[in-house]
Amino acid sequence: MAQTKPATPAAAAAAAAPATAKLVPAQSDIAFTFRQMGVPVDGHFKKFDAQVAFDPKNPAAGKVSLSIELGSATLGDAATDAELVKPEWFNVKKIPTATFQSTAIKALGGGKFEATGKLTIKGQVKDVVVPVALAQAGGTTTATGAFAIKRLDFNIGEGEWKDTSMVANDVQVKFKLALTGMAPL
Repeated sequence: MAQTKPATPAAAAAAAAPATAKLVPAQSDIAFTFRQMGVPVDGHFKKFDAQVAFDPKNPAAGKVSLSIELGSATLGDAATDAELVKPEWFNVKKIPTATFQSTAIKALGGGKFEATGKLTIKGQVKDVVVPVALAQAGGTTTATGAFAIKRLDFNIGEGEWKDTSMVANDVQVKFKLALTGMAPL
């Protein structure tokens, strides 16, 4: 009679790990809004990637990782976009990417979740809580959400640009990530 070996903890964890979803860049967006001299200014990042291993029925086992190319930021004006890459703003030559790495995900009910994690911009790491709503249609899951950051917490706008009377400290970040290969809600 053959003996079966008990599953190793690593094998059991691998079996329980959710499948990795694939980002659909053409249907995804990461945008930001801030106020300059009291007027809202909208921008977005043209290049980013996401690694999402998430099962809506087991959110605690999920992991989300985002990488954003800061040099892809645009406000829709070439001259202004050229300023964003400079050391005072995103300092792209020194630190070209921003990242988000989840540390916990919990269900809130009704397709809503909360991802807690580390946001890193310009070498500054801050804990953030990101509300996420999931919707599914066909084979695509769309994750949407918004959260606020303080730009000065990440040294965005150094030197004379630290003055928040010109460019406000509050920045609203909004995202829409289209993903394929996620388990049903």
